[in-house]
Amino acid sequence: MQNDRNWAGNYRYSASELHVPESIERIKELVAGSRRIKVLGTRHSFNGIADCTDSLLSLQKFNRVIELDRNNNTVTVEAGIRYGELSQYLHGYGYALHNLASLPHITVAGACATATHGSGDRNGNLATAVHSLQVVTANGETAEFSRELHNGDIAGAIVGLGGLGVVTQMTLEVVPEFQMSQYVYDNLPLAQLKEHFEDIFSSAYSVSLFTDWKEAKFNQVWLKKKITDPFSYDEASEFYGATRANEHRHPVPGYTSENCSEQLGIPGPWHERLPHFRMNFTPSAGEELQSEYFVPREVAYHALCAIDEIRDYISPLLYVSEVRTIAKDNLWMSPCYDRESVAFHFTWKPNWGSVQEVLPMIEKQLAPFSARPHWAKLFTMPAVRLQSLYEKLPDFQRLLLRYDPEGKFRNAFLNEYIMRR
Repeated sequence: MQNDRNWAGNYRYSASELHVPESIERIKELVAGSRRIKVLGTRHSFNGIADCTDSLLSLQKFNRVIELDRNNNTVTVEAGIRYGELSQYLHGYGYALHNLASLPHITVAGACATATHGSGDRNGNLATAVHSLQVVTANGETAEFSRELHNGDIAGAIVGLGGLGVVTQMTLEVVPEFQMSQYVYDNLPLAQLKEHFEDIFSSAYSVSLFTDWKEAKFNQVWLKKKITDPFSYDEASEFYGATRANEHRHPVPGYTSENCSEQLGIPGPWHERLPHFRMNFTPSAGEELQSEYFVPREVAYHALCAIDEIRDYISPLLYVSEVRTIAKDNLWMSPCYDRESVAFHFTWKPNWGSVQEVLPMIEKQLAPFSARPHWAKLFTMPAVRLQSLYEKLPDFQRLLLRYDPEGKFRNAFLNEYIMRR
C-alpha cells in the first residue's frame, strides 16, 4: 500500500490494499466481501487502533454536508468531512459546533470514534454533539443508532473505536454561531492551581495551560472567551501571576506563530479561535509523537504535582504538554465517562525508544488517580489495567459481538485492549 504511514510518520500500516469508495453501495460491497477491514480517517492516530492486515477503507470522498435542519438545530454530514470544512459551512449559515479540537484537520467520524476533545468546563468532548449515526455493519447492511431510539446502544456506538463498522453518516447538534477572542499569558506557576484551579479553568469558554516541564510552571495560558461572556480580563496585564503576552505565541517554544489561531484579543468567529492551529497550515510541531491521560477533575492538581516529580525525565523528550478540562459524559468508552475530567497531553519529540521508557513512569505516577489514556495516542498501560477503568466495557463488548460476531472490524489493538478477557 502506497503512503502507508500515519500523519506523524511514526506508524506504518500493515494493510495490503486501500479502497477509496465513492458510493454507499461500494462500501457495502467492500464490507460484505472482506475478511478484515478497517476505516482510515486523516491518519492522526499514533497507534494501531485504525490498522488492519487486510484492507483499509478511506472515506475521503464522503465529505459532503447532507442537510442543515434549522427546526431541530442539527446538521447531517457524511462521516469523512473534516471539522475545518464543516465549520466553514456552519458559519456561513449562522451556526456553530459547541467545541473544536486543537486541529481542524481531523475528520468528524474519526474524532468522535476516539472521544477527541477541546477544552472547557461546560464542554463535553466532540462526540457529545452526536445525535445519530448510520453504520455499515459486518453483513454489509446499514444500522442506525440514534438518541431517539432509547435503547441505550447510542451511548456505546458513538465512541465506537472503529469496532462496529463503517460510519458513513452522522447527525450533530449545533448551536447559534458566536464570536470569540483569545489572550495568551506567560509563566503561570503550578502552585497557583492549588488554591485557584477552579478560578483559572472557569475564567474562559476554553482554557489551555502549556508547559515544557522544565520548571514547575506553565509557559503559556491560552484563554478563549466568547465576546458575550461576562469575564473581564481583557485589560488585565496579569492573570494569577502570569503576564499577558504582547505578541502572538506558538505553544511549542521556539516555533513561529504564523500557523496559530489569532490572539491578542482580536475578535473573530468561533471556528477561527477554538482550534489552536489554522486549517491551511501545518498543525502542531509536525513530526512528533503524542500521549494523553485523563484524570478526575477533583484530583487534577495532585496529579500534576505527581508529574512534576518526574519532570527531569520528561522535559528532554518533550515539545510541549497541554492541560485542559472536559465535561463528563455518558458515552461508554469515553475517557470522560461519568466524571468531570482534566486531560494531560504530551507532544513528544520523534524518539519512540526514549518515550517508550518514560511513559511507564508517567503511568505509575498517575495510577493513584485512575488515569485513562487517549485511545488513539501512545501508552504502555497493560490491557488488564486499562479495562478495569471502564465499567461499561462488558456492555461494549456485547455490542461489538452483536453487530460484528466474527470480528471483521477488529484488529490487534481492539483484541488486546477491548475484547481480551
